[in-house]
Amino acid sequence: MTRIKICGLSRVEEALAAVHSGADALGLVFYAPSPRYVTLATARRLTDALPPFVSVVGLFVDAELSFVREVLAEVPLDLLQFHGAEQADYCAQFSMPYLKAIRVRSGVDLLQCAQQFPQARGLLLDAYQEGVPGGTGARFDWKLIPAQLPLPVILSGGLDASNVAAAISQVAPYAVDVSSGVESGRGIKDAAKIVEFINEVKRTDVQLSR
Repeated sequence: MTRIKICGLSRVEEALAAVHSGADALGLVFYAPSPRYVTLATARRLTDALPPFVSVVGLFVDAELSFVREVLAEVPLDLLQFHGAEQADYCAQFSMPYLKAIRVRSGVDLLQCAQQFPQARGLLLDAYQEGVPGGTGARFDWKLIPAQLPLPVILSGGLDASNVAAAISQVAPYAVDVSSGVESGRGIKDAAKIVEFINEVKRTDVQLSR
């Protein structure tokens, strides 16, 4: 079954709506320029409100080591997600499982990327947009993803309820990651859109398993 991550949450009610709808993981953005950025206090309120067995992912972009460590000391994260130009040694030094985000465009060798991050738990594949590390709501050409990557694929970039079925059918990712595709406004999650997205993922999984 395709795992589901709802990213860029900033309100307790959003997080609980995602969990109650069946999300497997929630993403918290610790990158100040993002409209989905959360402070340590907000992140702690969110995680304190969650029931058990939900993974919490912390997203960072070329962050100072001291900042990542500060977040880890204050917020109970299960997984780190690095969205910048971080190298493998940087990602591995926190003694935490991590995902490496790759912004996909023509000419990016995803097999080589996987080899560069052998300790990553997966590659999060997002759309490339100049000067923006992610969360653009843009899609990329899924045909650029090799059929056999040695790491699990977390598919991101422009997903919403209208196209996630096609994404799962074509790519067969380990997980899908959505942020702007379940928003009513920039950085504001919509509970109805979250439910619609998750239901579509589950419907597609059932259909493909027949």
